[in-house]
Amino acid sequence: MSNLDLTVIDYGIGNLHNVVRALQHCGANVTLIDDASQIKTLPERLVLPGVGAFAGGMREIQNRGFDDLIKRYVCTERPFLGICVGAQMLFDVGEEFGNHSGLGLISGRVKAVPAFSVSSKRHRIPHIGWSCLEAGGLEQTWRNTILDGVNLGAAVYFVHSYAIYPDKQEDQLAMTYYNGIPICAAVRRNNIYGCQFHPERSADVGLQILKSFMLI
Repeated sequence: MSNLDLTVIDYGIGNLHNVVRALQHCGANVTLIDDASQIKTLPERLVLPGVGAFAGGMREIQNRGFDDLIKRYVCTERPFLGICVGAQMLFDVGEEFGNHSGLGLISGRVKAVPAFSVSSKRHRIPHIGWSCLEAGGLEQTWRNTILDGVNLGAAVYFVHSYAIYPDKQEDQLAMTYYNGIPICAAVRRNNIYGCQFHPERSADVGLQILKSFMLI
């Protein structure tokens, strides 16, 4: 694991320092790229972090040739991880500021986090803070996934106004609840993983998740 070749995609939106530092702490040999042409040999792991708006992220992904690179990479069956907006862009459509096409690697949409709790009280948007991971979809166990070893109820850190809504229940790896509102916290489709939360900001649990991603 100490010599794992891991590449992080920089598409010019947001500060990637925390992501890179967390992966390096976990033992990865991290390469940061801001254009797909910089990839000569496909790495053992590929990570797409993200902050900001869905449409702007997709525009930069396409302008820098990362859309084709990501689609080519996932066909190798090597593990791929999207984080926050990076996870959202794996889906078919994002509804932030209109409907915008995503990478289409996981069937579903990205929709606004509901503005009201289950008790019909308006709550804060964006959803910011620590929320607990619960079982998701048809997944009976987190064994041999990025959540391997994470306990049900473990807290991770969220910052988001929009959330991922997979079409297929089996793609939901984990859920969380914001004032009773169900939110998909993590997805898995074969070798493709996405976290709506920020593992790099989720203390020891987050580091454990990144280590598991490096080992699967």
